[in-house]
Amino acid sequence: MIEAQATARGIRTSAQKAGLVCELIRGKGVNQALATLQFTRKIVARELAKVLRSAVANAQQQAGFGGDVERLYVAACYANQGSSMKRVRPAPMGRAYRVTKRTAHLTVHVAERAIKIPRVPADGDAAAKARPARARKAPARAAAGA
Repeated sequence: MIEAQATARGIRTSAQKAGLVCELIRGKGVNQALATLQFTRKIVARELAKVLRSAVANAQQQAGFGGDVERLYVAACYANQGSSMKRVRPAPMGRAYRVTKRTAHLTVHVAERAIKIPRVPADGDAAAKARPARARKAPARAAAGA
């Protein structure tokens, strides 16, 4: 089974805001996730789409990849906190307020879904023999008093 990941470091958004967008695509197929990110009205969605495309490209480069991108899905997607830039904002009476400009590290893992192969029963297979359906008995109710 093919697994690949891609990471973008130092994206100018907070990890909390990026995590909200990550929740939208976690567990979805790659094409559905890209469509979701295209119509998401958050700035970080564009960056996350780039990381997702990079993860798909990494999966395609691995040995043993079947070539079917339709079978890839977003196995994990998360945003970790990056370094914070400290800035100074002027405040009243000669003071200064500290402003922290946060960054995030975006990581996307893609994996290949396993192919479900239907089981073909053999002639002597006991599990394949037709079992008679049992009729369920209705509980006996006493008609006493009513």
